[in-house]
Amino acid sequence: MATVVREIERKYDPAAGTTAALDAVQAMTGTAGIAAVSRQGEQLLDAVCYDTADLGLIGAGITLRRRTGGADAGWHLKLPAGADTRDEIRLPLAAEADKPAAGTAPGTAGRRAATPRAGVGGAVPEELAALVRAHTRGTALAPVVRIRTSRRVLRLLDGSGQTLAEVAADHVSAEPADRSAVSWDEIEAELVTGGPALLETIDTRLRQAGARPATAATKLQRALAGRLSAAGAAREPPPLTRGSPAGQVVLGYVRGQVAAIWRYDPQVRRDAPDAVHQMRVATRRARSALQAFGTIIDRDATRPLCAELKWLATALGPARDGEVMLDRLTAELAAIPPALVSGPMQARITGHSAAELAQAGTAALAALDEQRYLRLPDDLDALLADPPLTPRAARKADKVLAKPVRRAARRLQRARAAVPGAGDRDAAIHEARKTAKRARYAAEAATPALGRTAGRQAARAKDLQQLLGDHHDSVVARTVLLDLAGQARAAGEDTFTYGLMHQRQACQAATIEQALPRYTATRRDRTMGQ
Repeated sequence: MATVVREIERKYDPAAGTTAALDAVQAMTGTAGIAAVSRQGEQLLDAVCYDTADLGLIGAGITLRRRTGGADAGWHLKLPAGADTRDEIRLPLAAEADKPAAGTAPGTAGRRAATPRAGVGGAVPEELAALVRAHTRGTALAPVVRIRTSRRVLRLLDGSGQTLAEVAADHVSAEPADRSAVSWDEIEAELVTGGPALLETIDTRLRQAGARPATAATKLQRALAGRLSAAGAAREPPPLTRGSPAGQVVLGYVRGQVAAIWRYDPQVRRDAPDAVHQMRVATRRARSALQAFGTIIDRDATRPLCAELKWLATALGPARDGEVMLDRLTAELAAIPPALVSGPMQARITGHSAAELAQAGTAALAALDEQRYLRLPDDLDALLADPPLTPRAARKADKVLAKPVRRAARRLQRARAAVPGAGDRDAAIHEARKTAKRARYAAEAATPALGRTAGRQAARAKDLQQLLGDHHDSVVARTVLLDLAGQARAAGEDTFTYGLMHQRQACQAATIEQALPRYTATRRDRTMGQ
């Protein structure tokens, strides 16, 4: 069974030596809530890190290792989770399978995998291999470096003896599979129960002692710096401005959304909160940008890729919709006075949602393991590496992007104007909501070039999208409530509260419909599309 630990840490190069750095931390006793500093005995850690031949994991900021020594010996998968932050998923060494997981180097079944310069290692557990499948893309996972660390640790304790943070002085020896061994010293400061302010205080003390931010974010990156350089590690793109080429601005937005898709992939597989929603949004944003700016990135060339992105968003849809509906009905029930609640309402809502969410989650995970999905990373990489740019892509962004952004806004205006006279008003409002998303994403993509004008459109479209989304959710909620009421009636339960909730949802929808014309007539809204 895996455990997940949120790791918040910073690494430093101890220019003045590790002893000076540890002495500076020792002197923090009595400050910043630190009641005592405890020196621990030396730890000897031995880790073998795994990756694909092209270092696909390390390129995505991911570390996969098998480590012995220390209190947390086992398999560790570290996934980026923000600045200075990673989620570390841990499995015990006993989780090693008798046969390798999919994507593990071939020829290792029934024996331990060979490791760089050592016989330490094992088959990558399937549970971890599955989490990085979007990055390995079916290629082999094999040992790429062995890292041995001699560690001295200081624990910073509060008045009750609880550990606030740990500062470690590490002497590291790395043995890459295909290069000479390298060694270095580094300092690692990691929060345990302390807050961000403590990390800043430690940072100040270490800098005063001569330490400087490490040249690499992880030991693995430092150990393989030569291979990363030879492979052409990703460079920070230049800042985007009004004068940037239009193609560069659009590709920058698409690139950010593609990165988000792969960042949220392992979180969806872990059923992390909000992961399905974020992955689905990134998928829709990438597709919308390619569609909105089809005169810059050739629309005909990207049409097949847009179809695949639509398929992915659709595959993730039921899981996200189930989350939204559970939250909505639970909040609606909580808003009703207890005296008006009859029957096991919450139990029925939860039971219905749990069954649907389980089914939707299984379907979403199945989609992420399909070959159709696993081909998508390569297709997106190919697009970003060699985009089908039109001649307009080379022109200045502020001269080119304004027109498609205005076009998206005008489509939104037409979609809203069609609502009052629509035969099926619910369907018309839902269509206007989807159009609002497209107008929002187009404006977001163009904001580096168009500045506040695009920013205002994005904000306005987002507000409208949320308003119309609330209407759509009320329509779906009423359908679910009718279904639940039927089940309750068949069980001989009182259905009064279902009817009450249904009427409340209908009233909320009517209020939104009545507000829509006034919402459209605001001065700020009239600037859209002009």
